[in-house]
Amino acid sequence: MLLPLLLATSLYALLTVAQTPKRTITKTDGLHFNIDGETAYFPGTNAYWLPFLKNNSDVDLVLDHMAQAGLRIVRTWGFNDVKTAPTDGTVWFQSFPSSGDPVINTGPTGLQRLDYIIRAAETRGLKLIIPFVNNWADYGGMEAYYAYCIDNNSKVDKKEQWYRSAKCQAQYQKYARTIIERHKESTAVLAWELANEPRCKGCDTKVVTEWARETSKWIKSVDSKHLVAVGDEGFGVKVDGKAGDYSYSHGEGTDFASLVALPDIDMGTFHLYPDHWNVTVAWGNSWIQHHAAVCVANNKPCLFEEYGVMASEKCSQETGWQATALKTRGIAGDQYWQYGDTVSTGKTADDKFTVYKDTANWNCMVEAHGKNIKASKTAKEI
Repeated sequence: MLLPLLLATSLYALLTVAQTPKRTITKTDGLHFNIDGETAYFPGTNAYWLPFLKNNSDVDLVLDHMAQAGLRIVRTWGFNDVKTAPTDGTVWFQSFPSSGDPVINTGPTGLQRLDYIIRAAETRGLKLIIPFVNNWADYGGMEAYYAYCIDNNSKVDKKEQWYRSAKCQAQYQKYARTIIERHKESTAVLAWELANEPRCKGCDTKVVTEWARETSKWIKSVDSKHLVAVGDEGFGVKVDGKAGDYSYSHGEGTDFASLVALPDIDMGTFHLYPDHWNVTVAWGNSWIQHHAAVCVANNKPCLFEEYGVMASEKCSQETGWQATALKTRGIAGDQYWQYGDTVSTGKTADDKFTVYKDTANWNCMVEAHGKNIKASKTAKEI
């Protein structure tokens, strides 16, 4: 009986290998992404808090649930800057002490947490988008750098100084390189992202655009394999009749078309939050279409990277955007903000935009949306 058993075991192993898709580094294919050999429209989500989970089993649980639900693209923070390094086991990635040079934490409460996320995503075929710094003060952000590299006596706005400061950018690149070098060959990284929602209120748009040009060029010199995105919200879209609309203006110092056109930027990103932007839910449909048109003009995919409403019932509002994105040429995928689950410490972060697993909002925005994507035309036909 030993020989038949060995043959059966070998056959099972061969079948298992054959059924496991080959993991590859994501590329663009015209207006779409090619993920593990498949060019299609891909659903996704945001879970900024993933690297801050201390328990590996919690990470595994969450990523398993994401993969089982058919989510393919996950955006999570690659930054966690502090002014004083915690000593209580709290996760932190980079500290800016009151004196001396910044410290990058590559230990078990530091970038090893992000390392685990990336390795765990690889085995599940999940693709990650990882920004290196936050525009906002949450988790440190650009403001954490100020005491180290900003001139407080200058009349130039501190945010503008951050983009222009050689000292700030040298530390930013040192930190980003630390992450990139650890994962240059990873099939789980879909894209490195310059920042989360970079802005420079009242600045000439050249400030952010030139920073993005130089930074994306630098990233490509370190890692030529992975995609690079800006991570901006999509402000500054030139559309006739929209000049008076703040989101379409250059008031936040960004020019979407100029950013998408940069030679080392592989895709466009844009966000949508009616609760914060003083616009209607219906307004969001044309917002999606206008960004898609810019991406089509540049022959690059657009990713509807963040969107959400604070209402407890989200289906009637957000599924309309999903339908518009799915049928609009130039949109390669969408990522709602944000994923929610229950781990060993309880429910994950709830900012009122959160869509928790196995709720009514989940059923329509994840389960039903996934079925609609599968039923739609292939990416090549869109």
